[in-house]
Amino acid sequence: VPQANYNLHTLSVQTRRCTPHSGAQSGILIANNFVRFSNAFTSGTDMETTQVIVVGAGPGGYTTAFRAADLGMKVTLIDPEIRPGGVCLHRGCIPSKALLHVAQVIRDGERAREWGVDFGGPSIDLGRVRAFKNSVVEKITTGLGQLTGRREIDYFQGTAAFVDSNTIRVSHTDGSESDLAFKNCVLSPGSRPNAIPGLESDRVMSSTEALELSEVPAKMLVVGGGYIGLELGCIYAALGSEITVAEMLETPLADADRDLVRPLAGRLAEIFNEVKLSTKVVSAEDSGSGVEVTFEDGEGGLTSESFDRILVSAGRTPNTDGLRIENTDAVIGDDGFIEVDAHRRTADEKIFAVGDVTGGPMLAHKATREGLIAAEVIAGYAEAVFSPKAIPSVVYTDPEIAWCGLTETEARKNGVKVKVVRFPWAASGRASTADRADGLTKLVIEPGTETVLGVGVVGVGAGELIAEGVLAIEMEAKASDLARTIHPHPTLSETMMEAGELFYGFSPHIFVMRRQS
Repeated sequence: VPQANYNLHTLSVQTRRCTPHSGAQSGILIANNFVRFSNAFTSGTDMETTQVIVVGAGPGGYTTAFRAADLGMKVTLIDPEIRPGGVCLHRGCIPSKALLHVAQVIRDGERAREWGVDFGGPSIDLGRVRAFKNSVVEKITTGLGQLTGRREIDYFQGTAAFVDSNTIRVSHTDGSESDLAFKNCVLSPGSRPNAIPGLESDRVMSSTEALELSEVPAKMLVVGGGYIGLELGCIYAALGSEITVAEMLETPLADADRDLVRPLAGRLAEIFNEVKLSTKVVSAEDSGSGVEVTFEDGEGGLTSESFDRILVSAGRTPNTDGLRIENTDAVIGDDGFIEVDAHRRTADEKIFAVGDVTGGPMLAHKATREGLIAAEVIAGYAEAVFSPKAIPSVVYTDPEIAWCGLTETEARKNGVKVKVVRFPWAASGRASTADRADGLTKLVIEPGTETVLGVGVVGVGAGELIAEGVLAIEMEAKASDLARTIHPHPTLSETMMEAGELFYGFSPHIFVMRRQS
């Protein structure tokens, strides 16, 4: 294939020369004016060996590919989507946060009436809301396509499976297949929503389908009280749905400390119709006009209720099936995840894995860090290891919840002696000016060394504030480091500083009763 230059919107994407193989065809397609997609059909021993093949172009995959290319390696990236981004950008993090922003604007408009500003009831054009969400996805994935082209990464649209520990077979979207030899392969195929047996109906949708926003049902059941179910429930509630949540456990967001969940639970009681805890969905039958759902509570009692739609949000499953990992020395554990070491290397020394398929929290930022580590290990950086002290978790509800490091619940469960300090946002000037005094900032501290072991925040913007907590834990900061760091006033970030001060029994905005020594 001849070398070509494409000048598109001041962007120059230069395609790399591809060597045709005996009896083979090669083609290059410029898609969306940015990314080069190629189908190469190879056979025999003429296969060109790629230094790094990355399977899956989500945050873990494209980060791996970009870092490897920046380190001078020849990279091939394989993904079913026409552009990089994976589930996070196409059907997860980004579209959901775009819709959550819309929902937050609606709620802020409602709250403004209490301040003397009345915008009237919202007029929602669902088509334009979808268009906004899709435009955000389009913008970001197009940008990733540009970056893929600029780095001269070969992008194959399709799926991949191992022939052996040296070869990947690509099933292209046009129905053709080709084999690619590699020196190293990084797996980052992501995960997919779990399905619940017995809940099969056209009225049942997954989180992926819910983000399409094809309609706003009058009455919707959310099965699962985890972060995905609650976030989507908040979106649909703001758009006008009557939301009921059914959660099998005694509390929503079981991984978070109860004092962080409490303000959110109070808010959900206002915007949701009902949150059913310790409740299982026994059956769901389509009645024609809706779906009749039977619930079983914690004491075995049965009740029924009709809904227009059901959203199933009951965890995710790693996408390991179809990879033919059994054709390599890599190992899938009993838990269904690919086993890796601190370098993200599998039991097959040529094969690495990052992201959701490796277990642990299924979070994009975790996958991104793992991808950087894998690329650097392949490049020869022996010191590159995945050993974070804290991985932040954020729930983008209203209010937001964020935490990192050791939680108070984990400390109690494992018998770790800690001191917990809490700074209520009712004492924060900035929270009061925003009429959002429902927040809380807490520190989990090792009493002897005064080292910060964990941080939790609930309140507006908690997802932004938690970064300071992550940095504190990674740097093994002490409570005094937070307390003595000057924070701008008035800001919510001050609550970190004042929580640090509370560890020493002082806060300018809270009276602490001193004990006699």
